[in-house]
Amino acid sequence: MKTIGLDVGSKTIGVAVSDALGWTAQGIKTIKWDEQDIFSADTELREIIDEHEIGKAVIGFPKNMNGTIGERGKASQAFAQHMEEVHDIPTVLWDERLSTVAAERVLLEADMSRKKRKKVIDKMAAVMILQGYLDQENQKGV
Repeated sequence: MKTIGLDVGSKTIGVAVSDALGWTAQGIKTIKWDEQDIFSADTELREIIDEHEIGKAVIGFPKNMNGTIGERGKASQAFAQHMEEVHDIPTVLWDERLSTVAAERVLLEADMSRKKRKKVIDKMAAVMILQGYLDQENQKGV
């Protein structure tokens, strides 16, 4: 069973998918969507879910640094519920407080231009979210 990782923003959703064994996360794409229409990314998500035989979704959960849940966190909770209802797969909310910062650091270290970073940052953040989750799950099995 593969797992999909999602970095849900107000205009884009970064998408990553695990390998079949659940060891590694690979960035797939960035979906443009309209947060005001929660259904606007469903067609593309359904295609990815079907193509990759996804059995679970890990959704970035941006908490405030003090652990409280702000507007973006509430939006992620609503999106997770939407994924379960519309796509019929279980979801996990994953603390992503530093995933975008970590993704930016990796891309900077790769000497990627600002313009190129802007295009891949959400997908890279989705990889960081999903890989963090997979690493934790694999530690449980050790």
